[in-house]
Amino acid sequence: MSGEQGRQGRQGQQGVPGRRTVLAGAGAVAAALAVAGCGSDDDGDEPKGRKKGEKITLTFWSWVPGIEKPVGMWNKQHPEVQVDVEKVSAVDGAQYAKMHAAVKAGNPPDLGQIEFPAVPSFLLDNGLLDLSGHGAEDVRKKFTGWQWKQSVFGDSVFAIPQASGPMGLFVRQDLFDKWGIDIPTTWDEYEEAARAIRDKGAYIETFSPPNGNRFAGYAWQAGARWFSVEGEEWTVSIDDGPTRKIADYWENLVREKLITTDPDRQNAWYKNVQTGKIVAWIGASWGDALLVGNAPKTKGKWRVVPLPQWKKGDNAQANWGGSTTAVFAKTKYPEDAMDFAVWLNSDPEAIEALIAGGAGWPAAAEGWEPSDLDVEKDFFGGQRYSEVFEKADKAVDTSWQWGPLMDTLYQRLGDAFTDALSDTSISFRDVLKTVQRQTLDDLKGKGLKVKAG
Repeated sequence: MSGEQGRQGRQGQQGVPGRRTVLAGAGAVAAALAVAGCGSDDDGDEPKGRKKGEKITLTFWSWVPGIEKPVGMWNKQHPEVQVDVEKVSAVDGAQYAKMHAAVKAGNPPDLGQIEFPAVPSFLLDNGLLDLSGHGAEDVRKKFTGWQWKQSVFGDSVFAIPQASGPMGLFVRQDLFDKWGIDIPTTWDEYEEAARAIRDKGAYIETFSPPNGNRFAGYAWQAGARWFSVEGEEWTVSIDDGPTRKIADYWENLVREKLITTDPDRQNAWYKNVQTGKIVAWIGASWGDALLVGNAPKTKGKWRVVPLPQWKKGDNAQANWGGSTTAVFAKTKYPEDAMDFAVWLNSDPEAIEALIAGGAGWPAAAEGWEPSDLDVEKDFFGGQRYSEVFEKADKAVDTSWQWGPLMDTLYQRLGDAFTDALSDTSISFRDVLKTVQRQTLDDLKGKGLKVKAG
């Protein structure tokens, strides 16, 4: 769940600055994917389009909490084009397994909720419609540039951006104050706070083995670049210097038992958050509703602060998650499907409904204000916490690039970290070496040209 997929808002359980540099090497990415025969929706089965006056129903697979409300608004306004939502599980990538299976079986929905990192994987399956031939350029300016570019490869557009997830640190301010522990502003101070909190019988945080998306955010903030592409060749650098630094740091906290290893957003973790056994959480902007929905008795005790920095005074930020509304290549009604995807993610009333449900940091260029995301201000003691995420959003390094098969990569990381936790002879650096090797093999298996960075 990888980042945003794991959020079920108030029911329990993919940000970046949109006005800065765009995804590098887009044309090369398209060429690299083409090596495997990917990135095209032309399979001989032409979408027919809707006849004038014809009433149709589009299917939409999504896990976004409260998605039924904006869809209901659309259906009321568009009697000829109804959208039928099917909620899919976002636990451990279940939604993507289901979507990939549907693509391969030839019966996917018309639209699907797909996170930024997962888009390239669907291109490898020829699963998504190229929207550039259906008016994408006409709506591009409705969205912030960086988020729009997340699903652009060459001259092709494969999804409409919905939201991102700038990261921050959620803290139990009341307990930090009670114990006289300073809120950490650097990672060194974070370790000091972890030791002090452990002395009080609690934990500052958990290291969540299956949460590869959050681990990617840590690496992103530290300056890692897991993927790059030149011409038709991908470079894979999961075992790079910044990521080794991250691995060493978290392994030290784990081995010294300063943090737990319960997967976050699962039952044991929720209980620890509810009882104050865990007093902080490194999350994204969409995490506010998660805490509200799962620890309601802690209302007023939480605050949001910026991510700790590796060097005092720096302002390096990161992103966790980020989602799109993608149109699958098999849809019979491409224009109608894209019209809905654009409306859902740019109409002010739809955005308001998405924010209320907790969809993340909106991709729309206008029609909302950062303060609109302070929907849980009372839970955070009156803090205008969106200001923290607004500043983080503007400072995320946008040169980070997603590679193919990110969902597989996250699974690889989860399996390898789980092994390392059960076998102390396996270091976290060993995890990186293993996943680096596996990822190279996975991409080669898809017919891509790759090399180790």
